[in-house]
Amino acid sequence: MRLSTLLAPTLREDPNDAEIDSHRLMLRAGLVRKLAGASGIYTLLPLGQRVVAHVEAIIREEMDSIGGQELRLPVVQPAELWEASGRWSVYGEDMWRLHDRHGRAYCLGPTHEEVITDLVAHEIHSWRQLPLLLYQIQTKYRDEVRPRFGLMRAREFIMKDGYSFHASEEDLERTYADVVGAYRRIFSRVGLEYRTVLADPGAIGGSQTHEFMAPADAGEAEIVSCAECDYAADIEEAEVAPRSRSEASVPMAIGRIATPNARTIEEVAEHLSTEPGSIAKLLLVRLLFADGRTECVAVLLAGDATLNENKLLAVAGAISLRPVTVQEAERLHLPLGFLGPVDLPPGIALYADPEVAEGGPWVVGANVEGYHLNNVWGGRDFVPDRVLPLRRAQAGDRCPQCGGRLSAQRGIEVGHVFRLGTKYSCVLGANFLDQEGQTRPMTMGCYGIGVTRTVAAVIEQHHDRDGIIWPASVAPYHAVLLPVGTGSFGSRAQQVAEELSVQLAKRGISAVIDDRDERPGVKFKDADLLGFPVRITLGKALEHESAELRLRKDGIVQMVPLTAVADVVSAQIQEATAVPIA
Repeated sequence: MRLSTLLAPTLREDPNDAEIDSHRLMLRAGLVRKLAGASGIYTLLPLGQRVVAHVEAIIREEMDSIGGQELRLPVVQPAELWEASGRWSVYGEDMWRLHDRHGRAYCLGPTHEEVITDLVAHEIHSWRQLPLLLYQIQTKYRDEVRPRFGLMRAREFIMKDGYSFHASEEDLERTYADVVGAYRRIFSRVGLEYRTVLADPGAIGGSQTHEFMAPADAGEAEIVSCAECDYAADIEEAEVAPRSRSEASVPMAIGRIATPNARTIEEVAEHLSTEPGSIAKLLLVRLLFADGRTECVAVLLAGDATLNENKLLAVAGAISLRPVTVQEAERLHLPLGFLGPVDLPPGIALYADPEVAEGGPWVVGANVEGYHLNNVWGGRDFVPDRVLPLRRAQAGDRCPQCGGRLSAQRGIEVGHVFRLGTKYSCVLGANFLDQEGQTRPMTMGCYGIGVTRTVAAVIEQHHDRDGIIWPASVAPYHAVLLPVGTGSFGSRAQQVAEELSVQLAKRGISAVIDDRDERPGVKFKDADLLGFPVRITLGKALEHESAELRLRKDGIVQMVPLTAVADVVSAQIQEATAVPIA
């Protein structure tokens, strides 16, 4: 391949709309282009497509190695399947919905649990046909409210999704472990540093799930982990123990304090010369349920804690929540900014985190404009309707596994595996006859990898100020040949480049020749920007029948005889792709 004919339009300046490094570099290196007028929708240009194809090839190798069978499911899915599973309303506005000419409702597939379960329900009937592991690599569609970060959060993206069907939970566990092992190999082979963490199942559902997180400052997810053991979890799913705090030995009577214009925790703490952790804050939220009804509940947390919305939704059985409006609070005669758990109006359930459910003393809102209460004790002055962990984990919390301290970091979710159980098979009729002739629902697992997001994550972890540093396993080309010089010297360099390209190809090494009529400096800059693992410069060293080899990763330069270039580069690429499995 010659760079002069390759559609790889590089940019000298950073695009104005690029917020993170991967987005910036994918645009600058000519890997992608945004579709005009379509936020979150991108065209993969040839170099970007080659990287995606290499990631897909690794995924196929590893999935096939554990018995996975690739298929292709329809993108357009009928509403009836989603209504049968109960997710047509639950999935929300992220789903692209449409109607055909006969008025029938469909969606563009954001995921394929319903479709695959319907297929298996019609084709698999006996325990002898199980287990079954099916997967596809396909474009998915989600109408993100705020597409951002290029391919990291797009409205159209490529995903590998897999599904397994089993006669028992024990059988599911074996396949689940196989897939987790395959995912570890996949992410190691593409060059990612990653963590496997406990996660929230979200709208897909099921029991305990795991995410594969690539640590990166640009990550939208936050994870906590323990350096003293292997515990790691999404911050929304992490187990949280109540923090120890000193309590007064003799409870004092409640006092009422004027706190004019002190509405936030910080303002109250400053006004009273105390710490936010000594204040208990009450949040009024409105829960929305799948059947359309709503409910106003009160949530009590320590002032320095953050509500874990996912846990509240899970325990309440709701699909979404929002803070109450000023008007709603006024109708309840409750002033926002001065809310507290003492003498709440009837009909409002009080959910309390264990930290504040009992003991004291606490400062709380008085439910009167401009006032707070002090010396408030849980169990004496208020009694919660429900006590459950609602605090979001944070750095410094105790590890639930070993008691060490947790640290927090940001990460990019590149993979997610779920134990679905019988959530879909029961409602969609995916049953089988067991060895005793009894009809039973199949047990299911679900396994996803964001392919285009993985490419973005690789760039986030592998770049410098000059451009991308591709791991050899996914690089669009392993090497770039740079013939430099003029006149007869330039002709000789071009001839050698052509010969080396053929020699490299015979050894399975892909190379692109930069035959453009550009200055050497421009070629060097573009080679660094595009991130090819090996740069082969054919210049003055040709006088000695040698070439200059430079590794993009560490900048090491060596002079190699022309007769040995192909063998040396082949050995370097083989070494680079022999990644130890984490």
